Amino acid sequence: MLRLAESLDAVSRGIASVIRWFALAMVLIQFGIVVGRYVFGVNSIAVQEGVLYLHAALFMLGAGYTLLMDKHVRVDIFYARADAATRRRIDIFGHLFLLIPSMLVLLYWSWPSVRNSWAILEGPISVGGIEAVFLMKSLIPAFCVLLILQSLSCLARSFVEARRT
Repeated sequence: MLRLAESLDAVSRGIASVIRWFALAMVLIQFGIVVGRYVFGVNSIAVQEGVLYLHAALFMLGAGYTLLMDKHVRVDIFYARADAATRRRIDIFGHLFLLIPSMLVLLYWSWPSVRNSWAILEGPISVGGIEAVFLMKSLIPAFCVLLILQSLSCLARSFVEARRT
């Protein structure tokens, strides 16, 4: 079970090693946009949308890694004061009854929109923008799948820990 968890973790780490550079790219492109607009009077909708695409990819594809590193948003009302066994039970409950089902529902309901977007190769958000909205919409199922995989890894680790105690 731990080998499976490590394999799933490797997926999240691999994706994170690529998308972490998106943050730097976003900063540099945004800086270029500001300099271009206010110093040279040049503007590009496509370049502006590029920042949007990078931002969306960074957060949607990085969610699994965030879960792996335990840096996601957590409601600490009970969790912060709980012992290790109670925390493990809360985590198992959260993965089994909240995270995985919600990702499955989101995947199910978003799939027709993504499929239709690919069928027509949906064009830009704005006139002159990037002609690839279908790629951005594809981040939704990718987000769901990556979170489900990382959730399964967390569950496997929690079950192994539960058996040890």
